[in-house]
Amino acid sequence: MSDAARLAEPVTGHCLCSAVTIRVTAMRTEVDICHCAMCQRWGGAFYAGVKGEDAEVSGEEAITVYQSSAWAERAFCSTCGSNLWYRFLPTGGRSFLAGLFDLPAGFGIEQQIFVDEKPDWYDIAQESPMLTGEQVVADAKAQGFSFE
Repeated sequence: MSDAARLAEPVTGHCLCSAVTIRVTAMRTEVDICHCAMCQRWGGAFYAGVKGEDAEVSGEEAITVYQSSAWAERAFCSTCGSNLWYRFLPTGGRSFLAGLFDLPAGFGIEQQIFVDEKPDWYDIAQESPMLTGEQVVADAKAQGFSFE
């Protein structure tokens, strides 16, 4: 993981209907891009997520959480359907859909993952590390995570 800069001020975002709001402190100034088949089905072409040190979520009554695999869950607003976050269950780490926030200029891409599942009908021009799904899983296993 890179040593990306962090925003000094908290960033607040919301779903389309504003039933759910999210406030992220010390948000990293990089976006992670995932091209896996699940993210394609969930978000269109890919998932672009942002992370920070801490997050406060309000509007819990409008949130539906779906466990999409043995190691991950995704959440969305049950009122308007906006995708909200992806959580990696082994660590509890959560990233939030970048489009929920009005982000300042200067954000880059930290990495693109599951590039082996990316359709050939689009490409992201910015240079960034590109890892296959096999590489992502091997790295997680090397860190002691189990996918069973």
